[in-house]
Amino acid sequence: MLENIRIILVNTSHTGNIGSTARAMKTMGLSSLYLVDPVNEPDGQASALAAGAGDVLANAKIVGTLEEAVKDCGLVVGTSARSRTHSWPMLGPRDCGEKLIQEVSKYPVALVFGRENSGLSNEELQQCHFHMCIPANPEYSSLNLAAAVQTLCYEIRMAYLNRETFPEFQEEYPLNEDLERFYVHLESTLEKTSFIRKSHPGVVMTKLRRLFNRSRPESQELNILRGILASIEKSVQTNEQDANNESSQALADDAAAKTISQDDN
Repeated sequence: MLENIRIILVNTSHTGNIGSTARAMKTMGLSSLYLVDPVNEPDGQASALAAGAGDVLANAKIVGTLEEAVKDCGLVVGTSARSRTHSWPMLGPRDCGEKLIQEVSKYPVALVFGRENSGLSNEELQQCHFHMCIPANPEYSSLNLAAAVQTLCYEIRMAYLNRETFPEFQEEYPLNEDLERFYVHLESTLEKTSFIRKSHPGVVMTKLRRLFNRSRPESQELNILRGILASIEKSVQTNEQDANNESSQALADDAAAKTISQDDN
């Protein structure tokens, strides 16, 4: 179970933080570490700070994008230490731990940590179902990366030890790659209906992502939505073909009328 919980570090600058993260994970029984485009790959400093968690560090998977790291996950939680322009469904640390444990029996789940100096970008946070903020002292809320990882890994551990008290998880949610394909399909359809402009989608897609992440459609519901989009696309295509046929017929009629007029003359 715990091996399917991914701790993902995005664009980490200091290799020591990678090693400290590996150590924090192993103390709480976690082992799946993903590194998204690290500034530097794990080195001697990372190994030194990993201490007895060298196996976690050695088995860390390095990928180029967050999308690649979470594509087969059914639940992705992104950490954020600051308020954003567009609010997102939020979890507290305890709720986060419980939700990860409840859903990990169905599919891999992920907890994502951003850059040391700037956290996750808005685009990266949009790939997460929920955001999570540690309620630290508002007068001094600065947690280093390893401390934040340790705090959340502890909550995961506590939820794991109490898992028998949780209700059975019944829902069947789509994997992240299926959800991303839906968003691509949705944007394409909205462009074809001229609801949004291809060159300037604005905040519409961001708000729609927030809407669907908040409602969190199940797999069958997502398939229904994809079917609706396909039906709309077919209707748009039919209307365009009819308009083209009418235009062609009008041109043909006009040409025929001119020919008759010339013959009469």
